[in-house]
Amino acid sequence: MKPTKHPAQDGRSVQYTTLKVRLYPSPEEAELFEKTFGCCRYIWNRMLADQQRFYDETGAFFIPSPAKYKKEAPFLTEVDSQALIQEHNKLSQAFRVFFKDPDHFRHPRFKRKKDDRDSFTACNHEFPSGPTIYLTEDGVRMTKAGIVRARLHRRPQAWWKLKRITVNRTRTGKYYCSILYECRARTPEPVVPTEETTLGLQYSVPHFYVTDSGAMADPPHWLKQSEERLAEIQRRLARMQPGSKNYREQVQKYRLLHEHIANQRKDFIHKESRRIANAWSAVCMRADSMEDISRNLTLGSPLDAGYGAFRECLRYKLARQGKQLLLVDRYFPSTRTCSACGAVREAVSARETRWTCPQCGAVHRREANAAKNIKNQGLAQYFKTQEPRRSA
Repeated sequence: MKPTKHPAQDGRSVQYTTLKVRLYPSPEEAELFEKTFGCCRYIWNRMLADQQRFYDETGAFFIPSPAKYKKEAPFLTEVDSQALIQEHNKLSQAFRVFFKDPDHFRHPRFKRKKDDRDSFTACNHEFPSGPTIYLTEDGVRMTKAGIVRARLHRRPQAWWKLKRITVNRTRTGKYYCSILYECRARTPEPVVPTEETTLGLQYSVPHFYVTDSGAMADPPHWLKQSEERLAEIQRRLARMQPGSKNYREQVQKYRLLHEHIANQRKDFIHKESRRIANAWSAVCMRADSMEDISRNLTLGSPLDAGYGAFRECLRYKLARQGKQLLLVDRYFPSTRTCSACGAVREAVSARETRWTCPQCGAVHRREANAAKNIKNQGLAQYFKTQEPRRSA
């Protein structure tokens, strides 16, 4: 559940919250979902191809509407028209961000069926007869599909307004529905961080993170625990005929195991970020690039640990309570700086877990010392930005 907020006129904020539920469609409903996935992929590719052809011929930018293709492709009328309209909106948005920053966003590309990223989005519309999408006691009512059975682990509040849903199918064949709600919430009072109520975190390969007090997370290494099982499945796959029934069943086992590992990682990230967000008024972290760290490390994998997702979860959970995530520059020498006297060393080996400051003689644990420096630097940056406001 990830909320975003926008300020409103009356001191309250418009808050968006997403609830993700598991769907259990009947064979007919699953068939309709598959048709919708295929139609969305078809309409995306046709609009993108026509846009490129129109640009090559005239030099102007234009994206045709989905209604243009319904006569030549009657099967498009069998699915929810809102899903097709949203594909047009997504393609337009993809071009907008590409034109705005081509260095960071690539040109929209054609979708392929083998990418296994099937999903569609439909907006909710309010009519005198009722909304087009709503929750029932044990399911989700959708256009065309009707009431699809779902497992609802949480119910929305009565004043929440359903905006849209996104249905997707995972590689293991499971269907999920992300339901976006809009609600008005009171803007939380900003919490001023102090040294006692602020936590400094340093990324650690073996421990996930180390705090400024020396505490460590030490979550289970889920991928490492399942390596033997994964290797066994891969050995069996190597001896099977690709495309056979046994091969497909073994591939499904392989995907289910990887999905289980990913769910374990997400469960830890959300629980740990919630615990920290509730306990501290601010958190200081370094704005490290996990991709760059993974390229330079020979042992461990930052991408498998999910530290980047953990940082993002902390950000929005703290913001919802009026708290802050204070990010320090990624090139700040937190590891080489002495937290006692501020002296900066020339270099620190990655294998060096303890070191002694050459100036003051303080003995430091490498990662705990880095977390202290990150905390001090984060607080210094925060109070520096507050000084102009106080003087004004």
